[in-house]
Order: sequence, then structure tokens, then C-alpha cells
Amino acid sequence: MNFYRSILRPLLFSLDAEKVHHLAMWGLTKFGAAMRPLAPRPDPRLARTVFGVHFPNPVGLAAGFDKNAVALPAWEALGFGFVEAGTITSKAQPGNPKPRVFRLPEQRGLINRMGFNNDGCDMVAGRLQRLRESGDWPRIPVGINIGKSKVTPLDEATADYLLSFERLRRFGDYFVLNISSPNTPGLRQLQDRAALDELLGAIQSRNAEGDPVLVKIAPDLDWPAIEEIVALAEQHRAAGLIATNTTIDHTSVPVELRTQGGLSGMPLRARSTEIVRFLTARTKLPIVAAGGVFTPDDALEKFDAGAALVQLYTGFIYEGPALPRRICEALIARSGG
Repeated sequence: MNFYRSILRPLLFSLDAEKVHHLAMWGLTKFGAAMRPLAPRPDPRLARTVFGVHFPNPVGLAAGFDKNAVALPAWEALGFGFVEAGTITSKAQPGNPKPRVFRLPEQRGLINRMGFNNDGCDMVAGRLQRLRESGDWPRIPVGINIGKSKVTPLDEATADYLLSFERLRRFGDYFVLNISSPNTPGLRQLQDRAALDELLGAIQSRNAEGDPVLVKIAPDLDWPAIEEIVALAEQHRAAGLIATNTTIDHTSVPVELRTQGGLSGMPLRARSTEIVRFLTARTKLPIVAAGGVFTPDDALEKFDAGAALVQLYTGFIYEGPALPRRICEALIARSGG
């Protein structure tokens, strides 16, 4: 019997989604460092180096779960090969009004309209500095996902991203420009050619140490728009692409359950894989796959489509803490282990 799916998940799903998330993060914050001895032993068959960063295994936690980087040691203990903190903005902000997270159990999905609620880059930088000084810094790569503050006008977005990048750069093994969330007004316009050209150019001009910078794209773009992003990413020497963010296409959801926000989970799986396959055919940039990974087979599908790494979010909520280990076991089994 799967204890999480049979007993714990029904209990958690009977409570408000965001309150459950805060409870989980509180527990991980308090006891995360103590969980380190529980981490599975690294297996060299799982390790890989992507955009110059060594990953003990290719299964990561997607941005949006640990928005404020409060529980980084815990993710290593749970078997993740990397964690992406954020999305972090230059200014602290409360996000959108509640309720703003909605479970869709029948569709195995979530709709969220959180709106980049986070403590802001200065407070997060201070937290990361204290963690590093404590000796509890995780031994897995830490990515940092940055976005635009809601109050910042779109024509000042580049300066906003630059501020977060410069405040946080000494802590990240890689950085992600989130220009694709549907929950900050106007943000997705930064995927347009001129805006992204300016943003990537400015970030890379300040990136003297050559830190890996990735771009996270929306699943709702058409193929020509995705090809433009690929061309700009290559032109500005981006390290890779993350495919994909949440979708505004809610046609897979019953009408009575639709609400404003980004849809994630199983309804996104096929489109995410399709985009990974499309990108792999057109660029040598590494692709990080996110969207609808609930089982080892779902993860293998992403790898077969060309992904170098995969990330979990909604699947982790539905399937529980054993999912990273199960995916890693499937990868070892495939390798003949």
C-alpha cells in the first residue's frame, strides 16, 4: 500500500491547498537539516553534467515550491538531484488575493494564480548567506528563478531582473529568467523578440563569471515564437531552456472548475513533451523538462524526448515524497543496474 496516496494525501487534500503547503514548508524548514542522513546514496549511473554544473541525479524540484529558499537542505534529503528556488522578485510582494491555488483531483492537476508571492531578493539573499555560514548548505545544485516585480512597469523590467540577479548571483549554481508565468500582468510579453533580446543582453553583459542563465518558456507559444526564443537564447549564449511553465489553456478542465490562473500537472504533460521534442530537434542547448511528471514512465518520456533534466511540482504533490527515488530507480533499471 502506498501510505502517502492511500492515507496522507486524502487527509491533506481535505484541507486548504495553500495552508497545507505552508504547513509542509514549516516542517521542512524546522527539520530539513536533520533529514540529511536519510538522503539516498549517490549512484554514479545517475550523475550528469549539464551546462557545466554537476548533478548527482537528473530529478529536480521546480520553482514555485520553495519560493523563499527556506528549506533547501530538505530537498537533498528527499532524494532530489537539484532544487530551484523562487520565483524571487526584486521587491517583496504578497502575491494575488486568496484563494489562489485550486486542486483538480480528477484531472490530476492544479490551477494557481499565486502571483510571485515572495520575500524579495534582499531578504532571500540574507537567508541564503546565513544558510551558507551555518554549514547546512545542500550538496546538490541550487538554481535561482527570478521574475519581475508586479509594481515594476514592463518597460523597466530589465532593471528589475538585473537587481535580483546581482543580489543573488553568488548563491546560485544556475539562474532562470521566468518570463512566462501567466499570473503577473504583462509578464509573458517579455517573451517577445525585442523584449527578450534586451533582457538577455543586459543579464549576460553583467554575467562576467559566466553563470548558467536559462529561460523558462510558456507552453502556449506557437512554433515560430518558440523558434525566435531559441535563436535569441543561442545568440546571447544562454545555458539552456526550461519547458514549460503553466498553461492558460484550460480546455481539458470541466467548465465548472475553470478559474483564472496557470494550469499544471497531467493536463500539461503531452504539450510539455511535445515542446521538449521540438526544442531538441532545433537546438543543442540543454532542455529542462517540467510538466506532468507523475510516474517514472512520465519522466522517461521526457528524457526520451531529449530532456537533459526533469523537474517535479504538481506530480510531487499528488504522488508524494517517494517520487524522486522511484524515478531514479527506473533510470538505474533502464541502464541495466
